[in-house]
Amino acid sequence: MFDRATRLILALAVLAAVVGGIVQYRRQSPPAAPGVTAMIGKPLPAIALPDLEGRLHPLRDYQGRRLLLNFWASWCGPCLDEMPALARAQAKFGEQGAIVVGIAMDEPARAREFLAAHPVGYPILLGRLDSPSTSLRLGNVGEVLPYSVLLDGNGRILDVRRGALDTATLDRWLAPPAAP
Repeated sequence: MFDRATRLILALAVLAAVVGGIVQYRRQSPPAAPGVTAMIGKPLPAIALPDLEGRLHPLRDYQGRRLLLNFWASWCGPCLDEMPALARAQAKFGEQGAIVVGIAMDEPARAREFLAAHPVGYPILLGRLDSPSTSLRLGNVGEVLPYSVLLDGNGRILDVRRGALDTATLDRWLAPPAAP
């Protein structure tokens, strides 16, 4: 039916498809990196970042509230897909003390252009891209985007997540802590 050369070509094509599928799967589901979980329980480093107008904002200014730092870029598809859910979460929980702060790991002009066309209802700051980048300073060893860091009202890191946050996780992270 098939000669030897045809079978060899067919086998190589199947092998290439399997390897391609594995590579694609790993890109969609980044494994946990040791530096990511090592940040849990640590205090927020002293970091100050500019907003879109260039005004500097120390992240410690947000202490006293549960804080979700979400690292994103205009070229990152999963980041952009996640932004509407972040805006809804900020609208839902902002009055209860939680706040979402987006940190654009992007060229300032590209972030401004994107946000002009797609505004969000939470503050946006510009992350530092040079080494060590802002996300790397907060445990994002592979510098995968999106990347999120949850802090308690005292500025301690409660949790971190590589990849997009779903609505259930946002609700769990931003809901007011249960009374003792």
